[in-house]
Amino acid sequence: MGSSVLHGLPPIVGVRPHTLILGNMPSVMSLASQQYYGNPRNAFWRIAGEIFGFAADAPYLERCAAVTGHGIAVWDVLRSCRREGSLDSAVEPNSMVPNDFEGFFAAHPSIAKVVFNGAAAERNFSRLVASAPNLPYRRLPSTSPAQTMPYLDKLAVWREALGP
Repeated sequence: MGSSVLHGLPPIVGVRPHTLILGNMPSVMSLASQQYYGNPRNAFWRIAGEIFGFAADAPYLERCAAVTGHGIAVWDVLRSCRREGSLDSAVEPNSMVPNDFEGFFAAHPSIAKVVFNGAAAERNFSRLVASAPNLPYRRLPSTSPAQTMPYLDKLAVWREALGP
């Protein structure tokens, strides 16, 4: 018997997003807390806070408001999948169901670029999403604690991709 089916989170999205950040699938900790990047060792909120000027440990809804206030939307490639643990490499390939990107991009035509939080998100988006619009796409180093790139190097790449 395989692992149980996991279901992702709704997007964090404001009024006129210009950039969509896509992860692959929320971690066990994120799903349990119903918060994107819920593992305190994940660098996402720390990086976003440094780029956009908010406290990485602010309440979750304040962090969400801060990123959407800067035109950022956050979502994941996968709507559901089977996976043991939190690693992207543990996702059962035949269990992956992508989110409705056709509907998302139609509802948010202001999105001008997509950045992937790591290689798995980019790979699975390319493999599973047939109706991707013609936008600039860029893979960034994963903010996951499993990605061992030094924090300041990650921050520099993310700042260059997202910063003012």
